[in-house]
Amino acid sequence: MTAMILKPGAVSLADWRSIYLGAPARLDPSCAPQIAASAAAVDRIIAQQKPVYGINTGFGKLASVRIGDEDLAALQRNIVLSHAAGTGVPSPVPVVRLMMALKLASLAQGASGVKPETVAMLEAMLLNGLTPIVPSQGSVGASGDLAPLAHMAATMIGVGEIDVNGERRPAADALAQAGLAPLALGPKEGLALLNGTQFSTANALVGLFCADNLFRTALVTGALSTEAAKGTDAPFDPRIHQLRRHAGQIAVGEALRELVAGSAIRASHLEAASDPRVQDPYCLRCQPQVMGAALDVLRAAAAMLETEANGVSDNPLIFADTDEALSGGNFHAEPVAFAADMIAMAICEIGSISERRIAMLVDPALSGLPAFLTPRPGLNSGFMIPQVTAAALVSENKQRAFPASVDSIPTSANQEDHVSMAAHGARRLLEMAANAEAVIGIELLAAAQGCEFHRPLASSHGLEQVRARLRAAVPALGDDRHFHPDMEAANALIRSGEIANAASVKLPGAIE
Repeated sequence: MTAMILKPGAVSLADWRSIYLGAPARLDPSCAPQIAASAAAVDRIIAQQKPVYGINTGFGKLASVRIGDEDLAALQRNIVLSHAAGTGVPSPVPVVRLMMALKLASLAQGASGVKPETVAMLEAMLLNGLTPIVPSQGSVGASGDLAPLAHMAATMIGVGEIDVNGERRPAADALAQAGLAPLALGPKEGLALLNGTQFSTANALVGLFCADNLFRTALVTGALSTEAAKGTDAPFDPRIHQLRRHAGQIAVGEALRELVAGSAIRASHLEAASDPRVQDPYCLRCQPQVMGAALDVLRAAAAMLETEANGVSDNPLIFADTDEALSGGNFHAEPVAFAADMIAMAICEIGSISERRIAMLVDPALSGLPAFLTPRPGLNSGFMIPQVTAAALVSENKQRAFPASVDSIPTSANQEDHVSMAAHGARRLLEMAANAEAVIGIELLAAAQGCEFHRPLASSHGLEQVRARLRAAVPALGDDRHFHPDMEAANALIRSGEIANAASVKLPGAIE
């Protein structure tokens, strides 16, 4: 596979997603002069014999301690080893690869003072499938993601463990097998590697990628549930949404209209004089408002994360044109924490309204369908317990959706007295997405089952394609059978993006 060319400062969300999914990446060669210029500026700054934070001083609360020239290399090695103090299960390999690519793009912008050899090492590890084992816990999201990034940096100097094709190996051995020698870090380099928001940003981006797929899929399952319940498409009328003016609501209303267009099931509802319903429940009728708001939030989070992913977030920053090292606070991951909280709330609400549609479908008083969507209720329980599972998962996500960004606890002897908590705020998103995926998978099964009771009437062309794809993997439910494999099959179809794509309708999303 041809490696993607990373242009630091101008990488799209779609490209970051490709890297997460396994695409190889290398730097644009045009970055070389600015990397070299930044490293040379550090040498000139050292020659001035002035105390400069992170270059010839201690770190954090120890910033007032001056370090002699003879100890500058040891200083950088020590900060990597001492800060590699994470705990917990290892972060998933694709997440760590994305973190490495984000750090690579940041360093290559020539504001971090690292040598070209250091950048080349990180690039080589990425290209050769050498993925550091990075414990998932230990960052408070300021001063950067110190512990996770220190574990990454440690492997670059031959310490720690590296994943090679699913096998954990000592870092020095893995590097040697790939023909790479451990780095000897120069002034500023250890700090540049472990300071920054790349761990939090990688996890938040992965949460965004998952949420984007869940959102698109939930539009499809929501439309299919509307069909199963013989709901009306009147709430999708564009005139309603134009009056409120929210872009997400307008886009969702249009998508839902297209998804049900041409449905014989919908037409039968319009013509049925015996149907006493005047309005559908909110879980059907308010889909444009709820899902539209989720779309707007996801798009706002996407914009924040795209900016963060293309920025430089270590400290101090090196300005080669004036030979200055400026200490600031770009390592504070508050933008990432806010974005992660926004994504968490969107995931929670997408799953919440999906579960309400499941509950509506299994209740004959609300849906007009057989109880629990089984042809023979009583002897069979049908979708009774899958709805309970969905309810449990939604409640779990409600608890996890509490904002992480409103929390802070001082660290480093109160030097770092306000932190973002972005790391665990972002890290929870994968598990929240898995919960929501399972809920939407249950809705997919339930909605398709509900439509079985309307045969020979067909839904729209797009939704019939969705049903056909599901039925290729999961047959309609007659008598009760082992339900878990059906749920796993539905989840796999959702995770792969097949359900969202099967509808043959351009669905709005956070990543266009």
